[in-house]
Amino acid sequence: MTTHAFNDTAHWLPLDQLEPGFDANKAATSALLDGTSISITTGDGTVIGHDFAGGTVTWTLTQPDGGLDLGTDPYEAFQVADGLFYVQFHHARTHPEEAVSAFFDLSNGVALCVLSFIGPAGGDGATRVTQQFVPATVNGASDRGPLPVPTEDLVGRRVLWRYSAQHVYEHYYLNDLWYTWHCVTGPEGGQADTDEQTTYRLRPGIYVFAWREKVIPCASVTVADHRDALALRSHGVLFGLNEDETRLSHFTFGAHGSLVGISDPVGALESTARHSEQRRN
Repeated sequence: MTTHAFNDTAHWLPLDQLEPGFDANKAATSALLDGTSISITTGDGTVIGHDFAGGTVTWTLTQPDGGLDLGTDPYEAFQVADGLFYVQFHHARTHPEEAVSAFFDLSNGVALCVLSFIGPAGGDGATRVTQQFVPATVNGASDRGPLPVPTEDLVGRRVLWRYSAQHVYEHYYLNDLWYTWHCVTGPEGGQADTDEQTTYRLRPGIYVFAWREKVIPCASVTVADHRDALALRSHGVLFGLNEDETRLSHFTFGAHGSLVGISDPVGALESTARHSEQRRN
């Protein structure tokens, strides 16, 4: 059997070879949005309408200057909590390089859209898949809560995520820009890396966590419920290029998790400095 050093990234699995079995802990999809319409307005005045019917979403994007875009795509919806839905769809026919992760908090009248884009290969160190985060308000909502905002709430946490009995990963959230992942068991067993991440708070204890990988041309968007440290739950998507980098991969998954530790390196550094100063005095 041929083996390769873990740091030999040329032999890391492409996205399509990681997919089989990765969705074993995926939650059942929800049909509660079917037959409904949700319209949102972004900060620049863009209005996006979503009509859900028969497993498809017909979306219409109207810009303040009158610019119009529209399409119909298959979608999957997951109920994250009461009144809070995660909707995933891919513009496979109209804009194949773009996938949409939409989070609708109907109880609080707010939303967050995460747009993932596959761009050309570049040599400037930028990730191949980039992401845009767009908070919005739900039009016609009777209640209005705070808009989703970036947060450092997860910084210092170490979490074990189980995507299946065979796919287990450890996440360590370093700061507001980076996190480290380590495959405990699975096809990528033993591999680890540190990648860019962005975290938004949807509700207290519920977060959108998204990352962009620099080795494999892919990115992920997840929504994670951290309210019970021993019974964390997440739902998400992986979007990127397959091994030949000409075909797209777009698949949803789920995970059960548990908090295994919390560290505070900045606090520890400050504490050490205080103790050192006290000893000198």
